[in-house]
Amino acid sequence: MEKIKNNILNLASIHKLDKIDRNILKILQDDGRTSNVKLAQTINLSPTPCLERVKRLEKLGYIKNYVAILNPKMLDAALVSFIEVSLDRTTTRALDHFREVVLAMEEVQECHMVAGGFDYLIKVRTKDMDHYRRFLGEKLSIIEDISSTNTYVVMEEIKASSTIKVSDQ
Repeated sequence: MEKIKNNILNLASIHKLDKIDRNILKILQDDGRTSNVKLAQTINLSPTPCLERVKRLEKLGYIKNYVAILNPKMLDAALVSFIEVSLDRTTTRALDHFREVVLAMEEVQECHMVAGGFDYLIKVRTKDMDHYRRFLGEKLSIIEDISSTNTYVVMEEIKASSTIKVSDQ
């Protein structure tokens, strides 16, 4: 599987995006539900070559997925917390175990291994502070090899975006 991913990445690095490809990416990033007919009209292509370009961009890995962005407040997930996690040791076994456990936690939206004063930065969504406290005490803190955590609770979300700038060149 890893070999297939590397081959796709190599193809993507060889493939140069032209202006039409970049416009397709911009439009679909803004609205992934845009129909192929509307997309083709917007970029001045006929539907068949437009669809072929979209399929190629998907195959090359430029387009990873299409998603709906849900309202967390409507789904009892309004509280956002960021957690710094430090491990006792960073052996391959400890890192793999941490990764495996965190991947199974539905409250975790993002988890990043970082360089610096701690090992991981995690973004968690819970219903409220009581639910967060239970998550911390009953799920996160019991993971083997965690030496410490620091939590930062979001008071106000200023900007949340999954948009990536697609340059014109």
